Order: sequence, then structure tokens, then C-alpha cells
Amino acid sequence: MTVRSTKSRNKHQRSIQSEQMSRREFGALTAALGAFSSPLAMAQQAAPSASGKAKRVIMIFNCGAPSHIDLWDPKPDADPAVRGEFQTIGTSVPGIQVTEMLPRMAQRMDKLAIVRSVHHKHSAHNSGMYWSIAGRPYRLDSTLITPSPADLPGFGTLIGWLAQQDGYNSAVPPYVITPKPHCDSFVYLTPGQFGGCLGVKYDPFVLNDDPNAKNFKVRDLNLNSAITQARFKDRLDILRQFGDHQQSVVSSTAETRDTFHETAVNVISRGDAGRAFDLTQESDAVRDRYGRHSWGQSHLLARRLIESGTKFVSTVNGPSITWDTHKNNFVSMKTRLVPPMEQAYAALLDDLEERGLLDETLVIWMGDFGRTPKINADAGRDHWPSCYSVVLAGGGIRGGQVIGSSDKIGAHPETRPVSPADIHATVYRALGYDPQAITFQSHDGRPIPLCEGESISELLI
Repeated sequence: MTVRSTKSRNKHQRSIQSEQMSRREFGALTAALGAFSSPLAMAQQAAPSASGKAKRVIMIFNCGAPSHIDLWDPKPDADPAVRGEFQTIGTSVPGIQVTEMLPRMAQRMDKLAIVRSVHHKHSAHNSGMYWSIAGRPYRLDSTLITPSPADLPGFGTLIGWLAQQDGYNSAVPPYVITPKPHCDSFVYLTPGQFGGCLGVKYDPFVLNDDPNAKNFKVRDLNLNSAITQARFKDRLDILRQFGDHQQSVVSSTAETRDTFHETAVNVISRGDAGRAFDLTQESDAVRDRYGRHSWGQSHLLARRLIESGTKFVSTVNGPSITWDTHKNNFVSMKTRLVPPMEQAYAALLDDLEERGLLDETLVIWMGDFGRTPKINADAGRDHWPSCYSVVLAGGGIRGGQVIGSSDKIGAHPETRPVSPADIHATVYRALGYDPQAITFQSHDGRPIPLCEGESISELLI
């Protein structure tokens, strides 16, 4: 007996079948394309208000937690054991300083808003990343945690969910992670970045590949070359005829499977997703500008995706916890970490602006937490969630300013303390959503607001 949902009795059931692709292969394909789900009503319907300046979000996430003191919040008057090796430089905005590690961003300071007083209480990577991307604490502070259906969803999941509530129908996924997921090693993936309590149909499309690879190509986003559109339609019609004579079973799993089938057919038929993921359509000059490395090409891919309709892209400056500089913090940042990150970041902002996209694209830069003010015996800095920096730019954000301040050594907020939830509320407000009025259902059926923070009014245009 074939499992089908009740809703599929009176509609065409979609599928892909060719001499080169078995039904089992098609099942695997449609499962992999779960992130392309069509809109389904859940919890509370909500549409963004006309006041929302942002239409989409790109999150640059630095797994492992960069040092705030060595980038965005320098302490030039502190003891050398706190100040570190990097010099402080001025920016294009008088009175705002960063470290010498950020010369490109210093030139673009008029576009940036630095929040220097962000804090939370989780010092383990995965729980710290969860608090950052979900705006809420995980139930325990640990690295040894993995995603579950009970997780509350993070930024990307909820913004993708909201888009589908609003009628999202693009062939590209509403939520993408590139190149790899947030994680502390690939054994322990960070909770919150997947569908969680909303269900697997709201999972992101995770690239899980290096977009800088010479032969990079996302598979199975177009029709097999041996199958024409007409032949594809004929096969769907035949499958529908068989489906009309099958017994239906009411099941949430079956309904999700039907959604995946329908979405897979939409993606394959239109071909837009394949074009969006095809970096060979970019000139060598553009690709060089972003940097011929995984982070650079991921940022370029993020721009291509939001141009094609994607609502949220998390471009992960990884792999894994690569920013975890317990040893040789200064050498690692200077030679391995900051140059490719900054090159890609600056290129993304410039490219978005030149294409007329920056005013409607909110770009947020963040990590798990900050790093200790005091340099340890291994010339490194350890985990420090008590104070760190988050940077925002673009859609709905007023640049050229600093929000909040840390104390003399960057250990704790001194003015305007900000929680991750406040960052989330600000992003939702920039998108035109009321973060407290819109709710979703938790795993146990409770209504949960998008976030519980207060938006930072100084940031919003």
C-alpha cells in the first residue's frame, strides 16, 4: 500500500522518473530538497508590515568565536596582557576605532553598526551558537549536543517559515547554509539551525560542499539531460493516474512527503535553483574580488541566492570551530582567519550596494560569543560570553554608529547591555515583523513568540 495524505486525493502527485533515476533515487532527492517546501499554514499567519526596510538577511557566522577585543572593540589603553598585539586604527566615521586587522571595514564604517555590549551565559560552543542564532538559551550549556525535533528554531528557520506563511513560491530555497553547518566538529551539529519543532520541511538547504572547488556543482537541480519537459509531464500524468487508484492514509509523514514531491517537481521543472547555485556564471574578476577560498565563494553564493529570492542565507566562516583561538590567537588571526573573512565581507557589502540590493538586505556578522580579555599562557584567548560584539549593516539598519560599550578591558557591558534576543528582535523589526505578536508552536504545543527581546531602536532607520 502506498502511503499518501488525504490532500493528495484530488491533486496531481508529482514525481521524477527516468531510465537513469530509480524511484529510490527520487525519494532520496525529494528528501534532500525538503528545504524547498511550499507554504503551509502553521500557528499564526503573519505578513511583514510596509514599514519593514529589509526584505532578506545574510548572516556571516564565525564558528568558534572571534575575539571582540582584537577586531571591533579595541582597548588601546589597557595593559598589554589585555590589549594584545594589534594596533588601533581610525575609521571613516570620526570617533569610531577598530583594530588594524580590519582596514577594509574601517573604510566602510559608515555602513556598519557595531553593538559592543552583547552578552549571554553559555560558554560551550554549541550551546553558545544556539543562544546566538536562536536568541534563547539551550537547556544545558554543553558542546556535546545535537539537533532534535524539540529545538526552538533559530533565525534562518523562522525567517524561512515566515516567508512561506507570506506565500513564498520561489524555486530556490528560502533558507540556505553555505558551505557547512554550524557545529563543534561535524559529530556535534549546533541545534537551532534546522527545522526543530516546526518540522523537517523547514530545514535549511545545507550546501555541504566547497563552492571554491574546481568542479563545484550542486547536483539534481535540473532535469536529466535525457528527459524533455514534455516527457517529464507525460511521466507525471502517468504517475497521477496510478495515484488516483491508491488508498490514502492520513499521516503527517505522508503529508510532508507529498510536499517534498511537489516541491522537487517545481524545482526541477523551473531550473531557477540550478542557475542560482552556478558560480561559473560570474566573471573571474567578481570571483577574485570575493576571494578564491571557501568563505569568499560562499559569500558570493549568498548574493546570488538572495538575488534569486532566498530570504535567509547563513554563510559560515568555518569549518567547524576554526575561530577557537585558545592558542596562538594573534598569529592565527593575522595569517589564517581575518584576511579571508574581511575580504569576503567587504566584497559582499560593496557588491550588494553596487547592485542596489544593500538597502533591502540586512547583513549581520556574529559568532558564538567573545574571548577572554586576559591573554593566556599559550598566547591565546579563551571563551567569554559575558561581552562581545555583533555588527549589522544594510536593510533597515542605520550605519556609522556604535551601540553600547564594554568596560576598560572588554569583560562586561558598561552601557546599553544587549542580549541575543534583542539582536533578533531588531532583525525581525527591520523585516517588518512584530517579534512578540507573532507566535509558532513548540514541540509540546505551546505558543512561542518569535523572540522575547526588545528591538534596539537606535539601530533602525
